[in-house]
Amino acid sequence: MKIEIWSDVMCPFCYIGKNNFEKALEGLPFKDEVEVEWKSFQLDPSLNPVEIKTTMEYFKEKKGFPEAQVKQMIGQVLQMGKDAGIEFNFEKALITNTFLAHKLLHLAKKYKKADKMEEALFIAHFIDGKNVGDKDTLISIAESLGLDKDEAQQVLASDEFNDEVQRDFSEAQNHRISGVPFFILNGKYSVSGAQPSGFFAEALQQTYNETAGKLKDISSGENSCDADGCSI
Repeated sequence: MKIEIWSDVMCPFCYIGKNNFEKALEGLPFKDEVEVEWKSFQLDPSLNPVEIKTTMEYFKEKKGFPEAQVKQMIGQVLQMGKDAGIEFNFEKALITNTFLAHKLLHLAKKYKKADKMEEALFIAHFIDGKNVGDKDTLISIAESLGLDKDEAQQVLASDEFNDEVQRDFSEAQNHRISGVPFFILNGKYSVSGAQPSGFFAEALQQTYNETAGKLKDISSGENSCDADGCSI
């Protein structure tokens, strides 16, 4: 069973949704039959790659929110994070363009390390306050996951994986995805937002039962052949 997840590094609900989803999946008997594919999405592609802002600066200057409203929003997300086992550090989090981070995600996907890369990027951004738009920072993250430093440098300095990232963006548009996290469950159901783990567990179980479980043969079994011969 395949689960596709559109996410952006600077989205706190994506981190919360990831934790809740993984907690739900861990408790299901068919967890080893589930393939998770991370997809790229940019909440604000207009951000200048060389410009960084604090969370407060971004929402006040870019979005025009009053400081009191931003503090209230942050407080609510902090509590949701704690419920999901995440200690957000919004005072250190730096808002910047995440396109390079998405390129690195696709490099990690090449080596089946996308899950680890997604987690590492979230930690770097939300916990450690690192600039996930900075090439040196991203190369360091790649090295920490056992990826080749030279290959990571090449990817970040070239157009490699640009098409793959843009393809994810296009798929999101085709699915009319306007916000993240966004989950597509085996091509049958979609889930948007950082839902509770219980919701994910029920949705995954239902999807598995309907699309990925053992096939129930509703035919008579006639007019077919197997290793022992044919039946008519």
